[in-house]
Amino acid sequence: MDTQTRHALKQDKFARAAKTGATWVEEHRSGVLRWAITLSVVVILGVAALVWWNVRTAAADLALGQAIDLYSAPLAEPGEPPEKNVYTTAEARAKEANREFVAVAQNFRWLPEGTKARYFAGVTYAELGQNAQAETELKAAAGSSNRKLANLARYALAGVYHQTNRDSQAIDLYNDLIAKPSETVPASESQLALADLYVAEGKQDQARAIWAKIKDLDKDSAASTIAQQKLAARQ
Repeated sequence: MDTQTRHALKQDKFARAAKTGATWVEEHRSGVLRWAITLSVVVILGVAALVWWNVRTAAADLALGQAIDLYSAPLAEPGEPPEKNVYTTAEARAKEANREFVAVAQNFRWLPEGTKARYFAGVTYAELGQNAQAETELKAAAGSSNRKLANLARYALAGVYHQTNRDSQAIDLYNDLIAKPSETVPASESQLALADLYVAEGKQDQARAIWAKIKDLDKDSAASTIAQQKLAARQ
């Protein structure tokens, strides 16, 4: 078969394929049109959702940052005249910060920032002595898939349990945190808190055992230094 013949056959095959495709499209025009419209709608909705998510995330991040800045605002020195953004007491600061954290948690409840706000809301509720509300918010934050945040919430929740005379629950949480530590709550921090709880219960021997263990793990760490000081104070 010469080159000219092969070229002609290729053109003929292409023409037949194009005609077949055109015929199929013509026969299924309504279906193709529906498919194209559906795809376009999906793409548009996807882009809109992404834009919405980015806008809401940015707003949530800004709101949470402002609430944290408020919570970190300085306290006035005794006898000093009042200044803007300076609080006279830690309670006054916690009360206002709590209001902001609760608002962020409600407005952005489906975003990670909303869960972080619930943690801070729980901490400030605890500072204000509103333990029931603190427990509710901290439990919600403790269920986060973010382990760093979840451990912070559980650590604070253990403190609430201790304050409300539920030491057995606090001990369980501390032991769990010791077994599953994180960067935000190292095992040694939970151990020190557990030892302090035992001291409050009058269980000096159990507290000493924990301090001795911390002291021997990493002699250059801050936790080890604290443990050594506590052991020395009780000799």
